[in-house]
Amino acid sequence: MVEKSFLALVISVLSVSIAAILIVSCSAPALVISLYRMVFTTLLIFFIMVIKRSYYEELIQLSSKQILLMSIIGIILAVHFTFWITSLKFTSVASSVILVTAHPIIVGPISHMVLKERLSLFNMVGILISFMGVIILVLGNYGFSSSIDTFSGNVLALLGGIAAGLYILGGRQMRKNISVIPYVFVVYSVATVVLLVFCLGTQTSIVDVSIQDLGIIFLMAVIAGIFGHTLYNWSLEKVKASVASVVLLGEPIGSAFFAFVIPWIHQVPSYWTIIGGIIILTGVYLTSKKGNTVYLR
Repeated sequence: MVEKSFLALVISVLSVSIAAILIVSCSAPALVISLYRMVFTTLLIFFIMVIKRSYYEELIQLSSKQILLMSIIGIILAVHFTFWITSLKFTSVASSVILVTAHPIIVGPISHMVLKERLSLFNMVGILISFMGVIILVLGNYGFSSSIDTFSGNVLALLGGIAAGLYILGGRQMRKNISVIPYVFVVYSVATVVLLVFCLGTQTSIVDVSIQDLGIIFLMAVIAGIFGHTLYNWSLEKVKASVASVVLLGEPIGSAFFAFVIPWIHQVPSYWTIIGGIIILTGVYLTSKKGNTVYLR
């Protein structure tokens, strides 16, 4: 069973690594991509709830306080997707995914101060190393950037990472008493509504989307949402958190590799991205040791 769980973990990381590639391959505006990704993912989760009625029964038994807290998490998730997916329009896949993956350096200090989860020496050193890597990646590309590594794009990715950290922090608390399917259904539903409001507020058309783009976004929902997130959460029940954290570091590496070898993308990361990325991922590894789980977006 452990071998099957580890295989599921590897598949989930490969699946989520493709998300950024699909986003870059899509010509629709970032907000539209974010909205339809959440629409499709929410519908897929809804079908799972229909098939297994126990999830629906758990959903209707949730308290108003739980719904409110999950709604706040859904708003944060919408902000995360807005920043992260927009960043992919302005910076390289490698820079964007590395900076978003650095969210444990946000979760760690907040967990220490708010949730009283003690940080080890490894964790604290890892946070400092990751911050150094972020500075090198962002400021290095600011001074000597290529056309695909821009300062604004990297800042957007970093903000997306901060939102991801807050999203994960909230999820860790709510998931202690709520099954994953009812939880993500509420969170994804709220995020969908918020993203719709973002689109309407910025006068971004949600109907002028090509069939090709809708197909790409649907693949994104299936591959990254179901085979990525769902398999990852399932594997955590059988695989140690420390192992899952290390394997998940393959996400930015996989995304950068796909972006390099796929002909219609062919993005070559800058030296600053490579150097800063190695430092960041080293810090994330140290931050995630001894129980601090890293989660997929």
